[in-house]
Amino acid sequence: MAVKRSGAGSKRARRTGASLQPVPEPRSEPPLSLDRIVATAVELLDAQGVDGLTMRRLADRLGSGAMSLYWHVGNKEEVFDLALDSVLEYRGPPQIVESRDWRGDVVHMLEDWRAGMLRHPWSAALLPRRALGPNILSRLELLSQTLSRAGVADADLNVAIWTLWNYVMGATVTRASFDLSDDDRAAAQERLTRLGERYPAIERSRLLLDDDWDGAFRKGLDFLLDGLAPRQ
Repeated sequence: MAVKRSGAGSKRARRTGASLQPVPEPRSEPPLSLDRIVATAVELLDAQGVDGLTMRRLADRLGSGAMSLYWHVGNKEEVFDLALDSVLEYRGPPQIVESRDWRGDVVHMLEDWRAGMLRHPWSAALLPRRALGPNILSRLELLSQTLSRAGVADADLNVAIWTLWNYVMGATVTRASFDLSDDDRAAAQERLTRLGERYPAIERSRLLLDDDWDGAFRKGLDFLLDGLAPRQ
């Protein structure tokens, strides 16, 4: 009797199943796209740095096969370029192109640039080694136009741009890599105090205890812009 009931149940199941439409499996991941690849590459770079980005790891994070990535990007180098340019996009106020406050505009552009790279520390190390993408080129174009409106001569424009570039890059790399603890800095400053006769100026300024990174960046930028201000 048990066998007969089982057989009947199987027949009912087959008949019932034949009358139903197949139910699609729910997607576990959104469709693969270039935007999603770039966003995920940025997440991977933030977590593991430049050396941690491989096409296999990127594919694993995306829940896809590595070969699927190549429908959207040519190679890992292109992923680096796209990820870098995505974090350097500048979304400044639209009125900046007509602003009369050229110093304020330059400060905003460069502080935003530095802040973006500090959020993604790998970008400061990667930028000098990559081709410049449309976002960083647009930022440099806007910076060049702003300096030109301020009265910087065309003959001096490249020097001005590279001076500001080097300042932002240097300040960012130093801040991102300076990882001494408060105790370490205090111990180093104490050692300087004992050697005060040899290093009187930096001991007096309490250099190693100064952790106002943002304030120092802004004040140093003012020094540079004073030099770029049009001569009256």
